[in-house]
Amino acid sequence: MTQEQFIGQLNEWGKTRRPFFFMIDFEMKSPIAWRLDHIDSNQIKINFPNFTNHTILPVTKNALVVNSRPPVFEDYQVKFNKVFKHLAYGDSFLTNLTIKTPIEVNRTLTQLYAIASAPYKLLYKNDFLVYSPESFVKIADGKIYTYPMKGTIDASLPNAEELILNDKKEFAEHVTIVDLLRNDLSIVAEKIRVKRFRYVDRIKTQDRTLLQVSSEIEGDLPGNYFDQLGTLLWKLLPAGSVSGAPKNKTLEIISGAEGEARGYYTGVMGCFDGENLDSAVMIRYIELQGNQLYYRSGGGITTQSNCISEYQEALTKIYVPVI
Repeated sequence: MTQEQFIGQLNEWGKTRRPFFFMIDFEMKSPIAWRLDHIDSNQIKINFPNFTNHTILPVTKNALVVNSRPPVFEDYQVKFNKVFKHLAYGDSFLTNLTIKTPIEVNRTLTQLYAIASAPYKLLYKNDFLVYSPESFVKIADGKIYTYPMKGTIDASLPNAEELILNDKKEFAEHVTIVDLLRNDLSIVAEKIRVKRFRYVDRIKTQDRTLLQVSSEIEGDLPGNYFDQLGTLLWKLLPAGSVSGAPKNKTLEIISGAEGEARGYYTGVMGCFDGENLDSAVMIRYIELQGNQLYYRSGGGITTQSNCISEYQEALTKIYVPVI
């Protein structure tokens, strides 16, 4: 599907209130959209807060084991230094840097999909699995909402919530993302306001509990927004929380530092039920290449970032949020 075909199709389905599902890769080169009644659940399994296209799947009872072989610190440091140089020059205020880690898991992707506990889940043709905690935008009753997520910490640390909320680097990063997404929403909506700022969610994983910091931003859409669903979604891409600010230059920095396309990792997926639209950032992502599984993870880099800490944060995000 070309960009023009994708936008036109979503605009048409929005206008006629035709339920659909879509996903857009990070580079915005391979967008795909399906009518909900045309999706084969044997090939594509979806579980969103208000929609699923399959029955409950059986869950294997034995303990989940996830072993990873992360890139050596020195390799991460090379990428980090490329990003940090641009930050020091003022080319970017915040850059999201990601890594790709080979993993071994005692489950198939279908079994992982069944046991993963997350508001947004997608299993696509056994090619990749997403169990995302992060909403992209929600559209309902003439309003648009977004929920930037920035800041992760191990909940077992003493005073973990106080630590993450009082960390100056994490605060600055979160403020930058909130400001970026306020500006993004202002492209398609009016009366933008921050409804909640830096609230904390708990996420249980296979071996620990994490705390995740988010905010909620809201805006008012124009009266004809159903006719423009594809157009307004495209204007908001890529997601600010997994790219950075300013977007265009930061995307160049990401490409130069990471050295390969992300594909659907950190892209966006969403579901329109005929009245409301819900979408998610495609993070917490496992992909199959040949016979090898890879876990994609990362975090935001600012001038206050420490390379060792950022490396450890990317590794901390290699998890499966179990039921």
